[in-house]
Amino acid sequence: MPTLVLASGSPARLRALRAAGLDPQVVVSGVDEDGVEGSPDSVALELACRKAREVATTVGPDRLVLGCDSVLDLDGAVHGKPTDAADAVARWRAMRGRSGTLVTGHCLVDTSRRREAAEVARTTVRFGTPTDEEVAAYVATGEPLAVAGAFTIDGLGGWFVEGVDGDPGTVVGLSLPLLRRLPQAPGGAARRPRGGRGARRRRRVPRRPLR
Repeated sequence: MPTLVLASGSPARLRALRAAGLDPQVVVSGVDEDGVEGSPDSVALELACRKAREVATTVGPDRLVLGCDSVLDLDGAVHGKPTDAADAVARWRAMRGRSGTLVTGHCLVDTSRRREAAEVARTTVRFGTPTDEEVAAYVATGEPLAVAGAFTIDGLGGWFVEGVDGDPGTVVGLSLPLLRRLPQAPGGAARRPRGGRGARRRRRVPRRPLR
């Protein structure tokens, strides 16, 4: 069975995989997240693939390398991590009382077969209406500065999110249903979690050779 490698230092993504019965090796990529432009979907997918490809060159064969990247789509604009506290405050003033879409790109690279599969997940987030004082207090915790869109749903930011429409895992940074759909070697780590039966097969995405 191939070893799953998470090309991300995100504690939330690692927790999600471990909660699902997987214990991946973690190898953080050095990809510059500020060097990609385009639509929210294309940015999230390109960064996820760059991370997976970079780490795939550093690990051995018989590995499935998972790269992920998340951005917030607000009126078609791409919002990654805030640049500083003032940017985070401005983001929240623009987001509160509205809805945005959290976009997470996923890329899975099979190092033995030199194949990759990639797909984007989108989940709508309905934001609450925190006061200026609440926004300032939240930003002062530092949490919004470390995450795409300047918010979380599984941390302190959960106080200010009214709800989500779609897979909540996408907002956390990793969609398990999407990951399960991505093609990989038979019996791959992502399709057979420890301690449980393999789930029913779903639609396959065409494989692409590594570039």
